[in-house]
Amino acid sequence: MAKVRVAAAAVEDLRELILTHELPPDTVQRVARRLRALQRFPKLGPALSGRWADTRYVLGPWSWLLIVYEHDERADTVTVLTMQDARRAASPTND
Repeated sequence: MAKVRVAAAAVEDLRELILTHELPPDTVQRVARRLRALQRFPKLGPALSGRWADTRYVLGPWSWLLIVYEHDERADTVTVLTMQDARRAASPTND
């Protein structure tokens, strides 16, 4: 099973989204549940390209919450790099 880590930048992204989007108090727990799937299936999400090459993403717990991560196969580690609102023009899926 892969180890899942969340980069400091991704933690800050989520904090900002909680404030700006007025997300519910259990947001962190919801995101953690979504990330558990990456332990067993680290290649779950589609691959990104462009400047986000070598990364993947999953959505959730809301359909607009983009969780971008990379998987280091040798270390069997998933690192969440950022969490963004996929509806934004500058989101990683729009590169």
